[in-house]
Amino acid sequence: MTVHSKHLRTLATGALALVWLSGCSTDMDKLQAQVSEIKGRPGERIEPLPEIRAYESFAYNASSMRSPFVPSAPARNDVASAVRPDSKRTREFLEQFPLDTMSMVGTLQLQGNNYGLVQGKDGLVHRVLPGNFMGQNDGRVISITPTRISIIEIVPDGLGGYIERPAALALNE
Repeated sequence: MTVHSKHLRTLATGALALVWLSGCSTDMDKLQAQVSEIKGRPGERIEPLPEIRAYESFAYNASSMRSPFVPSAPARNDVASAVRPDSKRTREFLEQFPLDTMSMVGTLQLQGNNYGLVQGKDGLVHRVLPGNFMGQNDGRVISITPTRISIIEIVPDGLGGYIERPAALALNE
């Protein structure tokens, strides 16, 4: 490359820079004009701040009352005679399955006894009489009708004791 071509190249680069900077000056003029126009507008009214209300204190006067976060124990007259599952009783076969996995499929009259027919989750059909136990909550069969097996379960009451709860299996039609 010759000295002359280097000189021409430098001159061209300088000219290009001048053209570019002149373009920026017109953009800068537009920007300054817009800022001047915005500053020339009249100011708008500023909304007043909202009124601050004084803090009202609250005195808690219920400290001597029962806490709403602690369950109240029901009055129990005789804890010794309360309902409890018999832990020494031999468990029956149908007590290993939840009650909601069984269904009543019919009844059977045999030798003067009215049996309820219960089908388990495994598909087998079992006979039950009043007094038999079924389900995982110490459910005792109370009565058997052609369409229903009535059961009383013994379930925890959440306060350390137990309550009796009615349950039933209805005939699937």
